[in-house]
Amino acid sequence: MAHFRFKAIENSINRTPVTSEAPGKKVSDYFATNVFSRDTMQKYLPKEVYRSVVEAIETGQSIDRKVSSQVALGMKEWANVNGASHYTHWFQPLTGMTAEKHDSFFELSESGQAIEHFSGNALAQQEPDASSFPSGGIRNTFEARGYTAWDAGSPAFIMEGPGGKTLCIPTVFVSYTGETLDYKAPLLKALHTLDKAAVDVCQYFDKDVTRVNATLGVEQEYFLVDISLFDARPDMVITGRTVFGHSPAKGQQLEDHYFGSIPDRVYAFMNDFESEAWKLGIPLKTRHNEVAPSQFECAPVFEEINLAVDHNLLLMDLMDKVARRHNFKVLFHEKPYAGINGSGKHNNWSLVTNTGKNLLSPGKTPKTNLQFLTFFISIIKAVHDNADLLRASIASAANDHRLGANEAPPAIMSIFIGSQLTYVLDEIETMVKKNKMTPEEKTQIKLNIGKIPEILLDNTDRNRTSPFAFTGNKFEFRAVGSSANCSSPMMVLNAIVANQLRLLKEEVDALLEKDIKKDEAIMKVLRSYIVSSKNILFEGNNYSDEWKKEAAKRGLSNIETTPLALDAYVSKKSEKLFHDNHIFSEREIEARHEIMLETYTKKIQIEARVIGDLAANHIIPVALNYQMKLSENVERLKGIGIKASSYSTQIEMIEEISSHVSAIKKNADAMIEARKKANRIESARDKAIAYCDKVKPYFDEIRTHVDKLEMLVDDEMWPLPKYRELVTIR
Repeated sequence: MAHFRFKAIENSINRTPVTSEAPGKKVSDYFATNVFSRDTMQKYLPKEVYRSVVEAIETGQSIDRKVSSQVALGMKEWANVNGASHYTHWFQPLTGMTAEKHDSFFELSESGQAIEHFSGNALAQQEPDASSFPSGGIRNTFEARGYTAWDAGSPAFIMEGPGGKTLCIPTVFVSYTGETLDYKAPLLKALHTLDKAAVDVCQYFDKDVTRVNATLGVEQEYFLVDISLFDARPDMVITGRTVFGHSPAKGQQLEDHYFGSIPDRVYAFMNDFESEAWKLGIPLKTRHNEVAPSQFECAPVFEEINLAVDHNLLLMDLMDKVARRHNFKVLFHEKPYAGINGSGKHNNWSLVTNTGKNLLSPGKTPKTNLQFLTFFISIIKAVHDNADLLRASIASAANDHRLGANEAPPAIMSIFIGSQLTYVLDEIETMVKKNKMTPEEKTQIKLNIGKIPEILLDNTDRNRTSPFAFTGNKFEFRAVGSSANCSSPMMVLNAIVANQLRLLKEEVDALLEKDIKKDEAIMKVLRSYIVSSKNILFEGNNYSDEWKKEAAKRGLSNIETTPLALDAYVSKKSEKLFHDNHIFSEREIEARHEIMLETYTKKIQIEARVIGDLAANHIIPVALNYQMKLSENVERLKGIGIKASSYSTQIEMIEEISSHVSAIKKNADAMIEARKKANRIESARDKAIAYCDKVKPYFDEIRTHVDKLEMLVDDEMWPLPKYRELVTIR
């Protein structure tokens, strides 16, 4: 193994730099050339068909099967012209990854002649088999049927692979009995509900608003590691992270990597995957070095959420494929290295009307500023009342390593809005107390509301420790993990905001029926929201122990582990919210809860097995071999009459190695027994908790002793690439 490690290091040093050329001089020359975009549809579809598709996209209505047939014909012609021989329904099953089953356009005519054919039925629906995908008991293994259905709101695209091209059609995935089996369908339902609720509230301010889209910009953090070194680490290959590894002498303490000069190999990789992404219509805008060594980030411009999520998943797949061409492996795990910053996927979220108004940007008049405050305060109220559900939406085995590790927001949900907006809310709380306000109070409120654009213009401070921060014209949900499918947190966020806007409308309308003026009624409801949700507002350091104590006093939850966090999905409160907003049935959400628990258990179980294997078959044998060398050295020194005091260091090292080896063996055996006990538990929740509380604690115990051995054993004998090698791009 040691030879394998040094061969891997040699390979990483001798890499030939990979260069790539963009397919055009300017991005605009080739952006979205592999997308069946609106411009492309105009070329390949009849005018009336094109109008029907655009109308369906903009209104969220289904497309008639006759229209589907004509779209399929145009889509097939475009795909064939661009060299695609196959098509697939591209969907998001509950595995957390994307899935696809390829079929060729090739068919035989009645005369036996080879033809290319693609029907409207094939475009609209496929039957990919649901038996092997997680269903949480919704489907039995022998009940395999499941359907993918075309999502016209996310355009089809051509994915280029080695030697071939495939037409990919974004779809939802449902069971034969209609239950959702994917991430996309619930997100679309939440977006539809939000659209209706937001439009209803906008009608108080602007009758021209007929549609509200939620938008998203996803900042994707990731690590790069040389593929040879990655392949020499079984733990990284199997789990995506290092289960052992002593901190390098130089990590991120000098803070010199952040925004530093991009290494040549990385620069070539970035240019390559950006070019591929632009061809697929992914609007990448930003790239830079992140805080940790070998950590980087890319970010696109804002898009409608459904498309933004699809693009992020497509980007992750694309980055992994392109990285291999550059002899890299992309690590999306939230915490691939201990003691070094982990990676997140910051979700920048806002609401935009069909009239082009960002509802989280104030206008120039008190009226438009009141609209801003209505949505702004309703969002705060929604997060406050559903903080545990929002926490559950970002829960995973991998993200547990990152949250609260003084590099990412803690598991406590709080909101940062800045001191000046806090002052505005305090003023509203103070003044709007009675059923009716005096003219002076109305004037004062309007004056304060009128200052909001100026406040936001000057409010340049940011709280990087906050899990949910207002950053000028959007909210940034910073607690989402880097490997996550954004559909889950975005489904929850849009659902809780939709629910709150619906409740606000009911409360305001009730006051209007009592002959209270509209602005006054809105301010009265907003004041009640400010009072009831102010505990979730926090401007300080979310990493501090003081905040944990303060949060507890405020009644805010601090659910640090995934199994307990996931309980929020199946609380009576959450089930009512999902039911009232037509997102999940009780059966669907309970099935998802079970799937998430099982996924957590399996990931911890796999890590435990990897730790046990590496400890028993790699670490302990190498440590004993080195100990044997030290023992032989001592015996030879004794044999030639050297004083015992001269080899006391060797004896101390022999004893220290024995101590660590014994501790590793003892803890590994105990971990295996704990795992066996956990495996006998039938309840998915109880089993996940057992793995969390009884199995996982051994990970750090074993790691401590392995990392000590790494610093004792001869470097030439150590079997695994070390952190100093892994985090250095050569």
